[in-house]
Amino acid sequence: MSALETLYGYLPCVKVPRGGEKIYKDECIYCFNTPESEGGLFVCLKSYMGLCHQCVQKFYEKFPENPIYLYLQRTKIEISGAEGGGGLEDPPAKKPTRLAIGVEGGFDVSEEGRYEIQEEVAIVVMPGYESFPYPSIEDTPVQIQLAIEGILKSSGADKQSAVESWDGEVRQVSKHADKLQQLDNGVKVPPKGWKCSRCDLVENLWMNLTDGSILCGRRYFDGSGGNNHAVDHFKETGFPLAVKLGTITPTGADVFSYDEDDMVEDPHLARHLAHFGINMMSMEKTDKTMTELEIDINQRVGEWATIQESDKQLKPMYGPGYTGMRNMGNSCYLNSVMQVIFTLPDFQKRYFAEYGSILNRAPEEAPNDFTTQMAKVGYGLLSGAFSNPPEEEMAAAAAAPPAKKVQNGITPRMFKTLIGKGHPEFSTNRQQDAQEFFLHLINVIDRHSRGQVNPTVCLKYMAEERIQCVQSGKVRYKQRSDYLLSLPVPVELADNREEVIVYETRKREKESKGEKMDPKELVRAKLSMQTCLDTWADAESIQDFYSSALQARSVANKTTRFATFPDYLMVHLKKFTIGEDWVPKKLDVSMSIPDELDLEHLRGKGIQPGEEELPEGEDPPMEEPSGVSGAGAGAAAAANTGQKQEPEIDEGTVMQLSEMGFPTEACRKAVYFTSNCGAEAAMDWIMQHMDDPDFAQPLQIEQAPAGRRPEPEGAAAGAPRAPESSSGLSEEALTILEAMGFTRGQAIRGLKATNNDLERAADWLFSHSDELETMAMDTEDQGSLPVPASPQVHDGAGKYKLVAFISHMGTSTMCGHYVCHILKDGRWVIYNDDKVAVSENPPKDLAYLYLYQRIQ
Repeated sequence: MSALETLYGYLPCVKVPRGGEKIYKDECIYCFNTPESEGGLFVCLKSYMGLCHQCVQKFYEKFPENPIYLYLQRTKIEISGAEGGGGLEDPPAKKPTRLAIGVEGGFDVSEEGRYEIQEEVAIVVMPGYESFPYPSIEDTPVQIQLAIEGILKSSGADKQSAVESWDGEVRQVSKHADKLQQLDNGVKVPPKGWKCSRCDLVENLWMNLTDGSILCGRRYFDGSGGNNHAVDHFKETGFPLAVKLGTITPTGADVFSYDEDDMVEDPHLARHLAHFGINMMSMEKTDKTMTELEIDINQRVGEWATIQESDKQLKPMYGPGYTGMRNMGNSCYLNSVMQVIFTLPDFQKRYFAEYGSILNRAPEEAPNDFTTQMAKVGYGLLSGAFSNPPEEEMAAAAAAPPAKKVQNGITPRMFKTLIGKGHPEFSTNRQQDAQEFFLHLINVIDRHSRGQVNPTVCLKYMAEERIQCVQSGKVRYKQRSDYLLSLPVPVELADNREEVIVYETRKREKESKGEKMDPKELVRAKLSMQTCLDTWADAESIQDFYSSALQARSVANKTTRFATFPDYLMVHLKKFTIGEDWVPKKLDVSMSIPDELDLEHLRGKGIQPGEEELPEGEDPPMEEPSGVSGAGAGAAAAANTGQKQEPEIDEGTVMQLSEMGFPTEACRKAVYFTSNCGAEAAMDWIMQHMDDPDFAQPLQIEQAPAGRRPEPEGAAAGAPRAPESSSGLSEEALTILEAMGFTRGQAIRGLKATNNDLERAADWLFSHSDELETMAMDTEDQGSLPVPASPQVHDGAGKYKLVAFISHMGTSTMCGHYVCHILKDGRWVIYNDDKVAVSENPPKDLAYLYLYQRIQ
């Protein structure tokens, strides 16, 4: 049979791309091999899945309806004399001037212009790897030609899902720009000689575009910057936009929106400046932009050099467990967390040891299967296949065409796309909080581990909360699960408090004279982790506590202890806080971190002899409106007609939280479900519910019977609802939920709690996974079957040793850089994205997250 006849026989297995399809031509869906790897990449002409030479046979055996593939083999040949090509005469790399990656002025991570790409293309038919050169075959079927050309011209799924460049300076047009109010107050601003109208600062000055006031900017976390007078002015007047004086040029300026809490674009800036006598076309730059200040602060002496150990010649490491992860543009938070997670034996066993069996069970669209992509990352990090020693690189290069280099490090684009899918933050290319990503990852793994071994159990522990009514002396004990021990950082208890006070005094004196402290003179507050633990363990006073013993409001004391100790304990230091002026800041502290930690004295003991429990019932009875007018009459009318009543919410607190960047609807929920107890209580609620599926959805309150508090749904849900008839439940929905690993009773409970909505029921069940093991499940005959509690947590001695930590550099979680250090074979190893090396001086005192392992 001729080649042409053979290909015509496979036309039913070929699909021409129509546009919009994801084509995985840049990387194997099961591992990190690429068209540049040995054996190349095979792209299915029907499903567009990309497979390496080692995986294509497995894929075909599972899905024999996909027998025909486009084969791609690329070879990179280094261009002699190209910038960054590695030659002895290469010019030095350009210093970045933009807070960006892969764009002009930013950090250059591209290889464009440094290599010449040679590409080999062929048509391959499985199972015998029968190959047909392309396009040398005469009269190749048109359908196959169109499919191949469509694949070759596509940008590829990786580049569609993950941006190759990231620009931290891209700004949105302010919502206030078009209709900005400008007062006719006669203010005219001179072209120079500016000074804050409330203090003597002459740098970091901002002019309000509504009234022309000139005020100093925010104080940075390290004490530099201004005295927050521009922020104070906004709070007093509500005038939203300000321009930074000294940054105005004919091409633009730094404009900040206090209402939107972000740097913004003002397309009418020239007109707005002219109102106060400023000719934008004649202005020259005399002060640093916010981006330049951010780069300066991030690169200041101390933190960056210390954490990255950039002042030392570190010995690089290669092989299994020493594989780096390339930065995809603000993905260092993900890289650090994944490196630490895959040092845990439970995760290694679940995703690496079972790698082969996971691939055997993987669906055809493996890029969308979370377990498969976790296994892929595990294989990439632990197999050693993508971390080759220099000797092997040299041997491979000698046997290969010139400049063909062995791949080192992995780029987890598919995983990043999948783990961030649908999440308002992790789906973006902005920098994120490693602690928040850690909890999000745990939550997603938990969702995909029903009916299977769940590796997160090694990190899970039960916390015991003891609440004692001060007046009656009666107590209530509760238990909740957690994966993270968040410790406060009480800087007021610093060991060198007097030294810090002296430094702060000197700094204020210099600032009053318009001078700045040398960053080398920085004095960090010094604390021990034991101080943080003692503060965490101290009793917390709860004001306005409803005592069921007194049937009235009272004061209570709450203490928290460990009910169980996990195999591995992740400790989080609350370095990122909100100041009294509501400005986010990072506490610049140096911690004394013990290599071993004994927490046994913090083990909870449950109710003790002589203690009397508070009666059941935590919420006060709701008073029925009677004979009232105004709002009360409206509430009564709503209750009588069965309509939903608009909840009473402190909009001032909602605005405060919204200005910090949280979704408005989430802020309304937080204020409502904390009974308008203020911004601090609402902030705690937000921190606990950020990963809930309906976090940013509008607040919905169903009318409750008289005398009962309305019962929230989703993220605010508390105790399970009262049993009700199961008639009308979708049998198909029940079947789907059972197939997801839930019992029939749990599925019924979820559907009842969400008015028979399958999607909401799944979210409800996942968000209440800890409660499902012990709550009574509904059955179709109105019975209630108690589900026996199964051990979902491990317990053992509360003695630990430090095995890893993650550090952050920068002013906030939204910028800067993360690296991690991991203890391996008795030595500390630094993982700085794709750079892995032996650490000479691990900076334990400056870390953000610490991982401790139980000492057996």
